[in-house]
Amino acid sequence: MTVSTVLLAEDDAAIAQPLSRALEREGHDVIVRSDGPSTLQSALSGVANLLVLDLGLPEMDGLEVCRRLRSARSTLPVLMLTARRDEVDYVVGLDAGADDYVGKPFRLAELLARVRALLRRSAAGELAAAGVRVDVASRRAYVDGEEVHLTNKEFALLQLLLEHAGEVVGRETVAEQVWGDAGAASSKTMDMHVSWLRRKIGDDASAPRRLVTVRGVGFRFERDTEK
Repeated sequence: MTVSTVLLAEDDAAIAQPLSRALEREGHDVIVRSDGPSTLQSALSGVANLLVLDLGLPEMDGLEVCRRLRSARSTLPVLMLTARRDEVDYVVGLDAGADDYVGKPFRLAELLARVRALLRRSAAGELAAAGVRVDVASRRAYVDGEEVHLTNKEFALLQLLLEHAGEVVGRETVAEQVWGDAGAASSKTMDMHVSWLRRKIGDDASAPRRLVTVRGVGFRFERDTEK
């Protein structure tokens, strides 16, 4: 079994210590940093497989750490922690290059699920089916050789479905691995993201060839579109 190293950047010891222990129980090696500059240095060193990044770090905040990480062309997955509940702050975090975010106070089970999902995605390499291809490391998606631009959630959804091409992926699995919350399984948000993804991969919503809804169960990405 391959051990992943998680870089945890959190200046509040009351959060960092129990979270570090929880990650270690999950089988990860954990490196803890409590300020922005040391976090950035460790993130750029290549020792970590994932960065759990608090937005409110001293000396250099999490947004700036993330921006500098991405400007250095690092593809290290970033899960951002924020005490701010404003949706605008979440969007700013994603625009800075974060792959996902969790608002404080967070449920530990949800955070660990998102850590697992990000690590799984980053290890996948390249996936392809029915003329659609994703390069996980560079987070790029292509349809019939042409690049298409996806949001973080759209990319995560497409990656999950391609990982299970030809199989039905249940709504609960999609909710857990893309949204980090099994309670999102029946939400309209999921259906909206599926609809948006269909449009971007060139599927006709009335007769999709690639991304098929299996009523009452979930979704299936066809291995090919040949009949």
